[in-house]
Amino acid sequence: MKKLFITFLTATCIACGDDPLPKPKGFLRLDYNKANYKVTDLPIPFSFEKNELANKIATIKVDKSKSSYGLDINYPSLKGTIYLTYKKVTKDNLIALLRDAQNMTQKHVSKADGIEGDLYKNPKHEVYGMFYEVGGNAASQSQFYVTDSLNHFLSGSLYFYAKPNFDSIYPAAEYLKKDIKHIMETIKWKK
Repeated sequence: MKKLFITFLTATCIACGDDPLPKPKGFLRLDYNKANYKVTDLPIPFSFEKNELANKIATIKVDKSKSSYGLDINYPSLKGTIYLTYKKVTKDNLIALLRDAQNMTQKHVSKADGIEGDLYKNPKHEVYGMFYEVGGNAASQSQFYVTDSLNHFLSGSLYFYAKPNFDSIYPAAEYLKKDIKHIMETIKWKK
């Protein structure tokens, strides 16, 4: 009986390996083409460089009475769109435009894990603004605005054609975040 017990105990100790460990977190790896940018040639009061991965600018909505334009830059392979809205600055509306752009970002607070803002300045081309990165399952992962404070104001936001699930859209959101920053860096106001 003692031999049987020792054999059983030895077999139990030998049969057990290392303690099981949880698998590390992983992210879906998607490789996108290297961004290839080209200057836009549109009948709007500014120019910028657009990634060739995006379709042609799908929509240009013009409201001449308000001097505003709306542009949709579609990325069908990423299932996302960058929406741009341009408005002419007057002596009375700059503060309201800034407030509206900042409030648009703050609307995502309830779903966001965090919102980080980065100041942007390009004195050479008179472009100043903010870029916001929205973390978590918010509807928009990136938003921005730029202005020259005298004549031009442009705001933009990124939306995907899917229910926001940060883990699933993370690779595409990171890729398009770089495109948005490139748009901001290449904006030139037309005189």
